[in-house]
Formats: sequence, C-alpha cells, structure tokens
Amino acid sequence: MPRSNWKTPFIDKSLLKRLTPGHEKKPTWSRRSTIYPAAIGLKLNIYNGKDMITRKIKPEMVGHKLGEFVTTRKTFIPKKKKIILKKKK
Repeated sequence: MPRSNWKTPFIDKSLLKRLTPGHEKKPTWSRRSTIYPAAIGLKLNIYNGKDMITRKIKPEMVGHKLGEFVTTRKTFIPKKKKIILKKKK
C-alpha cells in the first residue's frame, strides 16, 4: 500500500545526510527509503539480505523505493533432464 499523499516521502536520516556527490558507493541497508531527486547520478550499495549490490540512481527511479531495484531472491533455473541413449544391436 502506498504512503498517503499528505505525508512526505520517507527517507532514513542517515541516508539523507550522505546524498552528496562526495560519498560515492555508499552502503545502505534502508530498502524502505524513497529515492529523492538529489540522489540522481549517485551509486548506492543496497543490501539484499546477503550481499551489497551496486545500483546507479537514474531519473526514472525517483519516487520509488530502493528495495524495488534489488531482488532478494534467486531466479529459478530448472534442471535439464539427462537423456539416456540406447544402443541398437
């Protein structure tokens, strides 16, 4: 459910302080924070539960949450079945 229109977008205070170009590749664990226009062009390391994944913030991402751009689950790849060839006599 989206946040109410009368409320301002949420962003963690620790992340808001580091939205300057001098802090490149900043690690963040706040997947719930909204992407602000001030963050365009920055590279953020976003935690997905196991690893830090680097994402560059683009103008299309403004208004979305950080967690939307980092998947937390692996994609399922089905195993291939082995084909046993019978020899003809």
